[in-house]
Amino acid sequence: MSSISIGIVGLPNVGKSTLFNALLGRAVADASNYPFCTISPNVGVVEVPDAKLPVLAKIVNTAKIVPAAVEFVDIAGLVKGASQGAGLGNQFLTNIRECQAICHVVRAFTDPSVVKEGSTDPQADFEVICAELIIKDLETVDKYLDSAKNNAKEKITPKFFLAQKLKAELEKGILALNIKKTDEEQELLKEFFLLTAKPYFIVANVDEDTYQNISDFHLQVTNFETVIPVCAKIEFELSELSQGDQLNYLKDLGMDQPGLVRVIQKAYEVLGLQSFYTAGVKEARAWTIKQGTKAAQAAGVIHTDFIKGFIMADIVSFADFNMHQGWQGAKNAGCLRHEGREYVMHPDDVVEFKVNT
Repeated sequence: MSSISIGIVGLPNVGKSTLFNALLGRAVADASNYPFCTISPNVGVVEVPDAKLPVLAKIVNTAKIVPAAVEFVDIAGLVKGASQGAGLGNQFLTNIRECQAICHVVRAFTDPSVVKEGSTDPQADFEVICAELIIKDLETVDKYLDSAKNNAKEKITPKFFLAQKLKAELEKGILALNIKKTDEEQELLKEFFLLTAKPYFIVANVDEDTYQNISDFHLQVTNFETVIPVCAKIEFELSELSQGDQLNYLKDLGMDQPGLVRVIQKAYEVLGLQSFYTAGVKEARAWTIKQGTKAAQAAGVIHTDFIKGFIMADIVSFADFNMHQGWQGAKNAGCLRHEGREYVMHPDDVVEFKVNT
């Protein structure tokens, strides 16, 4: 599939650029202590952590590993009034529109030396951002309704009725993503390109002391189940260490993996993504697809011509591939399956596509 893009958003000085730098493992964004330091969005491609790839590579005896990747975009800080152009509002909202999902960063740390625009309450941080996105979406919906009000035919279409419904619900402060919709309305919603229709998750940037007692951390954000606690400062420090030193540092913190792994995994989850694998002497590689993707479309992720030329897919589960040490062992054990173009891909399928070229 095309590039997976996650926009990192939040009020100024909540730690967005520090988190972004940690994700990339190198300082590419200016994390200076003043608002709007990220004037143009920084973009970085981050590998999706995947312990299965080294296992596959060892089995097929290849040195080349190609993990799946997620693109993170560090977007300029937003302030109240951004929907009317305050701060860098118009640019901020345009950059969000180009992303597939939103990572909301809220401030849950105390540091009087860091300038803070707006509220110091994580709940209020989140609500300010959502309010600005809702205001912008209402402008979009109102523009359509105004253009359609004198068109008798348009006023009886499902799209017009949906726009009226969206307006009523958005005005109540409900994000488009959370509005109850029929399947038809869900498809029509895409025509509005609404900011609040994008899937999202929340990262709470906590202080160092909190991170060392992370099991006791419970930040409640109303109407949202999961908040990922991350100390962006510690994560950035970790990203600058060797792998061995990282493990020792994590052990000292009482953690078994960096918090950034949870951030990347959550990005996959909210977008409804999964991986499948190809493994041979050339490379062991993870490919990203939407959950529910069929075999022919999955083949098209490798090369678009494979959709038309699809013949079948040889598939072994990762567990069986590992247990029987490769294609031949899995075949001998009766674990290799031949699937057609309508087969729905499972997470962790190891695949070899047969295509007519």
